[in-house]
Amino acid sequence: MSSQANIPEIVSSIRNVVLVGSSGSGKTTLYESLLKSRTAGYRGEKMDPERAAALSISSIQVDSITVNLLDAPGHPDFVGELRAGLRGADGAVFVISASDGVDSATEALWHECAAVGMPRGIAITKLDDGRSDFATVLADIQNLWGQAVQPSYVPIKSGDKIVGNLSLVSQNVHDYASGKRERREATADELSTIADYRAALIEGIIQESEDDALMDRYLEGEELKIDELVEDLTKAIYTGQFFPVIPVNSLDAVGIEELLTVIVNAFPNPSRHKLSTSKVVGGNIESALAEVGNPDGPLLAQVIRTTSDQFAGRGSLVRVFNGTLKLDDTVMVSGHRSLFTGKEDAARPDHDDPDKIGPMSVPKVGENTPTPQAVAGQIVFVTKMSKADTSDTLSPKDAPTLLNPWNLPEPLLPVAIKAATRNDEDKLPVALNRLAVEDTTVRVEAAAETKQTILWTMGQAHVDLLLARLKDRYGVNVVSEPIKVGLRETFIASAKADGAHVKQSGGHGQYAKCTIEVEPLERGAGFEFVDKIVGGVIPRQFIPSVEKGIRNQLEKGVIAGFPMVDIRVNLVFGKYHPVDSSDLAFQMAGAQAIKEAVSKPGVAALLEPIDKVTVTVDEQYMGAVMTDISGRRGQLVGTDADDAHHAIIHALIPQSELSKYAIDLRGLARGSGSFTRDFHGYEILPQNQADAVIAASKDKS
Repeated sequence: MSSQANIPEIVSSIRNVVLVGSSGSGKTTLYESLLKSRTAGYRGEKMDPERAAALSISSIQVDSITVNLLDAPGHPDFVGELRAGLRGADGAVFVISASDGVDSATEALWHECAAVGMPRGIAITKLDDGRSDFATVLADIQNLWGQAVQPSYVPIKSGDKIVGNLSLVSQNVHDYASGKRERREATADELSTIADYRAALIEGIIQESEDDALMDRYLEGEELKIDELVEDLTKAIYTGQFFPVIPVNSLDAVGIEELLTVIVNAFPNPSRHKLSTSKVVGGNIESALAEVGNPDGPLLAQVIRTTSDQFAGRGSLVRVFNGTLKLDDTVMVSGHRSLFTGKEDAARPDHDDPDKIGPMSVPKVGENTPTPQAVAGQIVFVTKMSKADTSDTLSPKDAPTLLNPWNLPEPLLPVAIKAATRNDEDKLPVALNRLAVEDTTVRVEAAAETKQTILWTMGQAHVDLLLARLKDRYGVNVVSEPIKVGLRETFIASAKADGAHVKQSGGHGQYAKCTIEVEPLERGAGFEFVDKIVGGVIPRQFIPSVEKGIRNQLEKGVIAGFPMVDIRVNLVFGKYHPVDSSDLAFQMAGAQAIKEAVSKPGVAALLEPIDKVTVTVDEQYMGAVMTDISGRRGQLVGTDADDAHHAIIHALIPQSELSKYAIDLRGLARGSGSFTRDFHGYEILPQNQADAVIAASKDKS
C-alpha cells in the first residue's frame, strides 16, 4: 500500500464510486441526477434493455475532486456487470427504496462488500410515495446491518414530499422548498428531530473511531466540536466501519449535494484500495498485498469490462490501480482463471500475451475525452487491445503480475439455440465468441453428444438480451429448441443371445456365428469383454473382431440410439468357416448378437443423468424448496445450515428436471436462493418416460 503521507495530488483527488441496488430502487435515476448536478444541459440517457443490463460510467467534477460514478445493473441476471463495477470502485453507495426495503440479493451483496472491507454508504429513495417512513426503513436496515448504520441526514417532509434534509453533524438545514438548495438554521421543532437521531450518530462515530478520550469527554457532557466529529466520521466511513445514510429525492435533486459531500469528503481515494496479487510457487497459489496509488510505481491494471463491436472492434474498460498506462506502451496481458476456479474455460483460456495499448479516453457524460495516459486510480476506455478479456491483468511485460479475479456465480440456465438459416449458420460461431468475450457470465457449450449449441446463462432476462444481441448487433438470427439430455442404455438383467452373419450366395461368402452372455455391472463400471472361447470354435484372430463389432454397436445404441454402458459381455461359443469367415463377418455377428440380447423382455433399460445439487436458501423457504425437489423426482441427501441462517439442501436430481431450475428457484425463494450442480451419475429412467423416448426414436428412424 502507498504511504498516505505521500499520495500524489492527482490520486488523492479521485473518488471511484459504484451505485448498487435492486431493480426498481431508483438507482439509475439517482445516477442520472448526480450527473445532471454537474453537467450543464444534460437531460439524461434514454433507458433501453442494453442500458439496463450494462455497467455505465461517467466522470463528474465536484470542486477539485474527480468523481467517477459507476451505475451497476440491479437485475440479478447481470451480476457480471455488477462485479465489474465493484472491482472498478473504491466505495459503494447502496440505493434502497423506502417502499420496498432490502431484498435478499442486496443483503447478500452487503455482506460480500463487508468481507473485503469496502466502504459503503446508503441512499434511501422513494420516501415521497406515501407508503414509506424514514424511521421505519432505517430501523429495518439497522436490524439487518447493525448499529454502525446511522443517518448523517434526516429528511424534512411537506405532506408526502421531501423538501430538505437536516444535517445531524452541523445541525443546519438544507432546504429545497424554493426549488434550489438553501442552507439555514434549524427551527425548534427541527432541532428536536435532530436531537432524536444525533446522539446515536455521535456515539456510533466515537465508538468506531476507538478514541477513548473522546468517548470520556462525550460521556461527561462536553459538546464536541464539529471538526472533531467530521474527522472521526470520515475515518470511520473510509475504513469501512461506519455507514452513513442519506435520504434523497432524485427527481427534485433533494439530497444530491449531501450525497456528493459524503462521497467527496468521506469516501476513500484510490490509494486506500486493498488488492491482492497472486503467483504460483511450487504448485501453490501465493497471494500478496499489492502496491496501489503510486503513479510512478510498476503498472498494475485490470480490464473490468469488454465490449465488442463489428465495426469498432474490441474495447476495454480498464481500472489502473498502480503505475501509469500510456498510449502505445506494450504491456503483458495475463488471464489465469483456472488457477482460482479449478476449471478450464475454452472461451477464456489461460494466457500471458504482450499487447499494445491503443487510443485511450476518459468516460465523460455525452462524449469521452481522449487522453495520452492514465495514472493510478483512473478508469479509462482503451481500444484496439486484441488480447485482453474481462478480468485480465495488465502489468509490465518484463514482470507479469496476476490480480485475483472477482468471484462470479456459475451460469446455470441453459438454452439450446440453432441458426435460423444457412447464412446464419456461417456467422454464428464468430458471434458466439464475441458474446463470450464481452460477457463473463455466459458460457457457450458445443454439446457433442446431443449435437446442440447451448448457451449457459444467468436467467431469462439474460437469455433475452443475448438473443437480441445476436440479432441486432451481429446480424445472426437463431431459434431456440428444447434442451436434449444425453441418456444411456444398459442391461438390468442377464441375457444370452446368438449373432450370425452368413452370406454364401455366389462369389466369396461371409460366415460368422457367435454366442454371448450379457451381465449388468454397477453404475459407472463401463464395458467389459471376456473371452471364454474354448476348443478353437472361433479362431483367435477373430475374437477381437467380435469385440469390435459389439463395441461399435454399443456406441451407436441398441434400444433408442444412446450409448450402452455398464455391462459385461462374455463370448462363450461360435462357429467359423475356413474360407468364408473374415474380420468384417465377425464384427457383424457381434453387433447382431448384442441386438438380439436386447430383444429379450425385461433385460434392458434407459439411464438418465443425475446431478448432485446443493441449494442455499433462506430458512423460511426451506420447506417449499424441498417440496419442489420432490416434485422433480429428486432424492434428498441431507441438509445443513450456515451462520447466516441459510438452509443448505443437498439432493440428487435428474438433469431433465433442472433446465429451468434457475428461474423456478428464484421464484420459490423470492430471489434468496442459489444452487450449484455437478454431475453425479446415471440412474434408471422411469418406464413411462423410457417408452416415450423409445417411441420417438422409432418414429425418427
